[in-house]
Amino acid sequence: MLKGHGEEVVKIYENLRDEAVKSLEKRREEIKNLIPEVITIENKIAKLSIDLSLNILRKKDNIDKIIENTKEEITDLRMRKSELLVSRNYPIDYLDFHYNCDKCKDTGFIGRDKCQCYKQILVKVLYKNSELSNMLERNNFSNFTYHYFSDIKSPNEPESPRKNLEKIADLSWSFIENFSSSQENLLFFGDSGTGKSFLASCIAKELLDRGYMVIYKTAVDLIKDIKQSRFGGEEDLENLLIDCDLLIIDDLGTEPLNEFSKVELFNLLNTKLLKRKKMIISTNFSIEFMLKNYSERTTSRLFGNFTLCKFFGEDIRVKLNTTKRR
Repeated sequence: MLKGHGEEVVKIYENLRDEAVKSLEKRREEIKNLIPEVITIENKIAKLSIDLSLNILRKKDNIDKIIENTKEEITDLRMRKSELLVSRNYPIDYLDFHYNCDKCKDTGFIGRDKCQCYKQILVKVLYKNSELSNMLERNNFSNFTYHYFSDIKSPNEPESPRKNLEKIADLSWSFIENFSSSQENLLFFGDSGTGKSFLASCIAKELLDRGYMVIYKTAVDLIKDIKQSRFGGEEDLENLLIDCDLLIIDDLGTEPLNEFSKVELFNLLNTKLLKRKKMIISTNFSIEFMLKNYSERTTSRLFGNFTLCKFFGEDIRVKLNTTKRR
């Protein structure tokens, strides 16, 4: 899975470097036309640097004096270049090569380690090629409304579906606004079609727009990805699931409820909690179902480390479909 995406990331870095070269050429051409002396100075500095290297290789007599004089001349030329640029309201580094990421020089790596920008670009590639990209075009706070939620309280619930959703929406905004400082995780549970996945997507869109690394996975796809990382040699995929700022696991309980999935789900939850990486989990199943079908260690993490948000009311998907047919 990640291998193809990895090639796409490499291509992105190549494009970034190509754009940086073109941008520098454009700036040089601009300065050549407006302040030609600056380009002349740059050429002199380049020639002095080459001559100095050749003199060192040839072990020329009085090399120490030659080095000292050349460095002084280069310094004077650089100062003159800076003065000329500043006098015409250009920044001093206008003719420097400008990388998108100064840490890795737009290679994605610092030594053998992946740069932070590599992970960010990879997440964007995964996001672009995932169903989340299409989902967020419609599932966002711009389209969020309480209109389809009843304000009539059921005898079985403490308040109306609309009032309940208003409270959960307020909590969601608090989760977003305090994302960098809090350790809160959210567990959305309740009947199908009551807004759980929609609200999780709204939160994802808001955090993505603020520059956080967000990954969305259905529970089924999550287990598939973990298997791929375990047996397909794609450790980067699991690292991404663990290290992303927010992991959204949708439809918990629809994955195969076998020993492998249960163990790996616990390991993932536990590792992310230990690393203080946040999660939102949604499920159509009840607390009783989860207590019955997951280990005590897993439910302890879910109910002890997540804020529980119960959704209830009519199935909005059915309601919308009925409205369209009228």
